[in-house]
Amino acid sequence: MAPKDSGSQQDVRQESAKLSLADFLETIPPSQLLDVSDLATTRHHPEKNASFDEVCTPDLQLHCTSDACNGTRFFRCTNPAKTPLVATYLVTFYLMYQCSNCQRTRKTFSLAAKLDAEHSATGQVCKFGELPPFGPPTPSRLISLIGPDRDEFLNGRRCENLGLGVGAFIYYRRVVENQKGRILNEIIKVAEKIGPEAGALRTLRDAVQETQFSKALTMTKDAIPQSLLINGQNPLLLLHGALSEGVDGLSDKECLEIASSVRVLLAELSERLAQALKDEVELSKALSTLMTRIVKG
Repeated sequence: MAPKDSGSQQDVRQESAKLSLADFLETIPPSQLLDVSDLATTRHHPEKNASFDEVCTPDLQLHCTSDACNGTRFFRCTNPAKTPLVATYLVTFYLMYQCSNCQRTRKTFSLAAKLDAEHSATGQVCKFGELPPFGPPTPSRLISLIGPDRDEFLNGRRCENLGLGVGAFIYYRRVVENQKGRILNEIIKVAEKIGPEAGALRTLRDAVQETQFSKALTMTKDAIPQSLLINGQNPLLLLHGALSEGVDGLSDKECLEIASSVRVLLAELSERLAQALKDEVELSKALSTLMTRIVKG
């Protein structure tokens, strides 16, 4: 015989499977209608002698791009006038947030929501859009690495955020192909600093001049500095392997997975390039300081 509270236990499991409104706003891309567990709260207004189901405005943890923050910070709602929600149709509204630390960075959500029932905390909510756009910030070093193709890359990032795998794949491939020479020149800067074998440096320079994308990346097989390898792998060969396949033979989901991996790999390469040059600058400064003291001594 089933226990008497089996129905309530099932309700608890279903409730726990729903997103919180904060999780929805922080992590879900636009154009999805999803169940939310804490969408509204019922408030009594004495002056109107009535109760209304009003949308909740939880604190959010979002990335703040200001120089003062440049990291995850708490954002709080700046339009606290509560929006009444109903169970019969979707109500459209905006929620506007501001970083509670720097008090400058703002985030705006365009939403539509309805309740499961009158005076229910749960309901469904859809995010039409948000400004700045959804997704983690693109590292400034990666933007610097791709240079002139910044807008193309950000178009790919928007496609990725919206789950448009083919679009993201095509944009990222175009960026890597267009900026092949720029990426290789940054690698050459690192190679020149650490003093590689003359043959490896010559190979990298020849790769810059090679017009065929696949051949240029293949040429770097044994020439890239060890400090730029990622888990022992040449990042340029990984990019070549990922982007050499045409989209015709791939599903949109496969394209999205590859595109996301390409973005992550480019971001890591940009960080390693910057770190390698920074380390060399710091070492040169340290050597200069010590040599000066030796001469004075």
